Amino acid sequence: MTSTGASAAGVRAQVRTRDGWAVQHAVLTVTDMTGSQVLRASADEEGVIRSPEPLPAGSYTVIVTAVGYAPVASSAIVTASGRLNAGNVVLARQGGTELPPPGAWTIDPAHSTVAAVAQHLGISSVHGRFTEFGGRIQIAENLAESRVEAVIQAATIDTGNAMRDGHLRSADFLNVAEYPELTYRSTGLEPAGPDRWTVHGELSLHGVVRPVDLDLSYLGSGPDPWGGTRAAFHATADLRRDDFKLNYNQVVAAGIAAIGTTLRVELDIQAVQGESLPAV
Repeated sequence: MTSTGASAAGVRAQVRTRDGWAVQHAVLTVTDMTGSQVLRASADEEGVIRSPEPLPAGSYTVIVTAVGYAPVASSAIVTASGRLNAGNVVLARQGGTELPPPGAWTIDPAHSTVAAVAQHLGISSVHGRFTEFGGRIQIAENLAESRVEAVIQAATIDTGNAMRDGHLRSADFLNVAEYPELTYRSTGLEPAGPDRWTVHGELSLHGVVRPVDLDLSYLGSGPDPWGGTRAAFHATADLRRDDFKLNYNQVVAAGIAAIGTTLRVELDIQAVQGESLPAV
């Protein structure tokens, strides 16, 4: 980095992620050749760092840091003007893909899938999905405080077989007349590896509320054709049917249960930045 162009004295920089998002509250530190700190300034909500304090002419080291990002250091020379323009500083997230910026993200059902897989007769699997659902993801500045809420319409279960779907909607299984919605609300978030997280939450299913953890992978974010920004996630969880009083089963030959005791939940989610979906 070298000082350029700005007419006013002092320090200026703009801090961004590789995806171009502002890194809020990044910190810029300037040290002289002896290693002594001569200036420290924080970024605003736009990722811009400004300090009007002029610097004495000389050589300096500029270090930009932010929680969750790898620090960036470079050399700078300040002339008699007393100004140092660090320009655009790009920070890379430590350990993985750039996360989407904080704020509200709305789940897009048209480009998302809520599915479950059950073992059948001990030798194969039956796949089903819910066709109507919605929810919101709130990404916090402190990522551990992020939250997700989702509501699924139980009657929209679809396994590709009308007779089976009718049975699943009955009192033997989902009992959609009495429990029309499945809901999930997160209670916490913790890292589980690069771009992987464990979402702690509570699932309400068939009138029973139980803690359920999601194994979440973040797949990235980017612009969509409608002028918005999207983020993508994949998540899985294993549910025991007995935990939610889904006890119906039929025993066939040799004592084999027709339906397995565990359901594998698979979520592929696209979320659009903002409080609501765009009109397209």
